[in-house]
Amino acid sequence: MVQPIFVMIKSAWWKILSFLLLMYTCFMGFLVRVPTPPGVPLQQSIRNLFFHVPMWFGMNILFLVSFIYAIKYLRNPLKKYDTYSLEYARTGIVFGILGLVTGAIWAKYQWGAAWSGDAKQNGAAIALLIYLAYFVLRGSLNDDEKKARVGGVYNIFAFFMLYPSIWILPRLVESLHPGGLGSDGNPALNGNDLDASMRLVFWPAVIGWSLLGVWITTLRIRLQFIKEKAIA
Repeated sequence: MVQPIFVMIKSAWWKILSFLLLMYTCFMGFLVRVPTPPGVPLQQSIRNLFFHVPMWFGMNILFLVSFIYAIKYLRNPLKKYDTYSLEYARTGIVFGILGLVTGAIWAKYQWGAAWSGDAKQNGAAIALLIYLAYFVLRGSLNDDEKKARVGGVYNIFAFFMLYPSIWILPRLVESLHPGGLGSDGNPALNGNDLDASMRLVFWPAVIGWSLLGVWITTLRIRLQFIKEKAIA
């Protein structure tokens, strides 16, 4: 009796870790002491940092894994590689949309509008639209092999457009987000404003949300394999 339980825990340890980290994030995220940087009226809205930013971290990790499997498929066209690439991209889009929504809620309180045309907001929207086009492109093709091959090539293109859109271009222009030109003095969070207590919640949140994304994706991959087996 004990041995099967031990085997189950051993195989699902990362799922248990994800659950515990997210429970810790949701609990401590509302209880941890938060700093009040002088001249930056973040107040309690700074707690959104434990949800908004980690979701973006998770999105980037999921898109990275999707990108890797796209390359694997193009080098060795196995159906499972295409399935992995597709499902990781799907979950990445979900996390990206959640990151965009939580960011808009934060912006409403800090900048006065949910969408202010900030460079990073626009870049994030463009990046997500590029990835949404990936699914539209796949849906427009009927041949499975062609769909996987063309989709793999486009996935690589989308990934290389992701980082300029979100991380590079917004830092070269005026932006309300930290790191952009003209961000000093704006009501946005700077990484230096994170004290030790917030870091103890922020980084577990990043790990927890990222593992949750992988967990969701593995369930979707398993479902796809079951569907394919039933059809076969």
